[in-house]
Amino acid sequence: MLIAKLMEHADIECQVCRSAGEMIEQLEQGAGCILIAEDAVTMDFMKTVTPFLKGQPTWSDLPILVLSKRGLDSSEMRNIYIELGNVTLLERPVQKVTLVMAVKSALRGRGRQYEMREIDRRKDEFLAMLAHELRNPLAPIGAASDLLRVAHLDPARIQQTSEIIARQVKHMTSLIDDLLDASRVSRGLVKLVRSQIDARQLVSSAVEQARPLIDAHRHRLTVQTSPEAAMIHGDPKRLIQVISNLLNNATKYSPDGSNIMLSLDVELERIIIRVVDDGIGMAQATIDHVFEMFTQAERTSDRSQGGLGIGLALVKSLVEQHDGTVTASSSGVGKGSQFTIYLPRLPVQQEQYLPKKLVSADAPVTGLRMLVVDDNVDAAHMLSLLLDAMGHETTVEHTAKEALESARKKKPEVCLLDIGLPDLDGNELAKQLRALPETAGSILVAITGYGQEQDKIRTAQSGFDHHLVKPVNIEDLFRIMSGLR
Repeated sequence: MLIAKLMEHADIECQVCRSAGEMIEQLEQGAGCILIAEDAVTMDFMKTVTPFLKGQPTWSDLPILVLSKRGLDSSEMRNIYIELGNVTLLERPVQKVTLVMAVKSALRGRGRQYEMREIDRRKDEFLAMLAHELRNPLAPIGAASDLLRVAHLDPARIQQTSEIIARQVKHMTSLIDDLLDASRVSRGLVKLVRSQIDARQLVSSAVEQARPLIDAHRHRLTVQTSPEAAMIHGDPKRLIQVISNLLNNATKYSPDGSNIMLSLDVELERIIIRVVDDGIGMAQATIDHVFEMFTQAERTSDRSQGGLGIGLALVKSLVEQHDGTVTASSSGVGKGSQFTIYLPRLPVQQEQYLPKKLVSADAPVTGLRMLVVDDNVDAAHMLSLLLDAMGHETTVEHTAKEALESARKKKPEVCLLDIGLPDLDGNELAKQLRALPETAGSILVAITGYGQEQDKIRTAQSGFDHHLVKPVNIEDLFRIMSGLR
């Protein structure tokens, strides 16, 4: 009772238990640790607490603080402490501050365990979502491929079927890109390519990216921008990703035909970008965790494309890397949501700012001699067919040895090389191609499933001119080809 009074003075809630059974009841209600005198560690105590400890989930390791008699060090008690596990011995008489700090430390550690339990729960939900999201595009891809294999289709049906496959592959690629982005951002591997840009351009480009999804759901989008320049110092690609992510989020979590508003306001020292919708809204419990990894609003069957629950975590990380902040608010479930981004504004420039297109690409050239090297026969064949359709002359090889022999004979102007080849690493193959007089000046393009920054550095050091991540985006190929004029 004296210790209970001491804990109360330290604002630590505690419960005095007069039996081992009463102690288990308190633990099952969420008590954070056990503080017990060594005299009370009896056989009855052990018989009651041992099953509880053995039944703990993987995230749990209940802390037990034992008030021990000074000088007592028997082998029997040492064995008991080993069996109990997470035990801290406090020799009596113990100082009040020592006892209070030991209890606070134990409770802090217990709190972290509960946080890990929540993270594990979210990860489990995330893996279930990921399986669901990947199966969605796989179903039409599988059906379309079966149709192409067994049916005699007219050109129009073939075109329609191939468009279905292309759309679903693009969706799967987007999911994988989100996962990779989440990994890179969480480890601090994203390097911003900053430049001075008008935020109005970012808004325009983000709307352009999100427009197909918005139109597909028949939403009414209203865009309001400031008449004055909104100059910021940031990475255009990443900031467009942030704004389009918020637009896509509003689109997915609003019933078809809803209203979405995107606004940009300019203050003296900051730019404010808001995305407001009248969709499903959020409860306060969701708002409190909405920017955490794997958090997602309630999913229902008609919102199966809600995403992986990592988009808003990416938004927060990228905005903070731009020295900005992002907030979320909602009047409640069914009452819409608002996301607001605050970014530092650059001092107003005296000269007039002339907007430029962020990305432009000319039409590609045709008639190039191209070498495709990939041990995946189907992947190599399909890439070859695509290049042939673009008007190039392609040769396909499946090993590095065959590729070197083919390169000497046909002198390809462009080599598209897989990295994970069976007989020789693609980076080493690139070095050997650079050493051949026939391909010393050829354009080397890495085609790989690895897209981390260190992978790109490694391919560049091996002599590659470009690094493309599978599945290859045809627009990226267009850009490379257009640069060969």
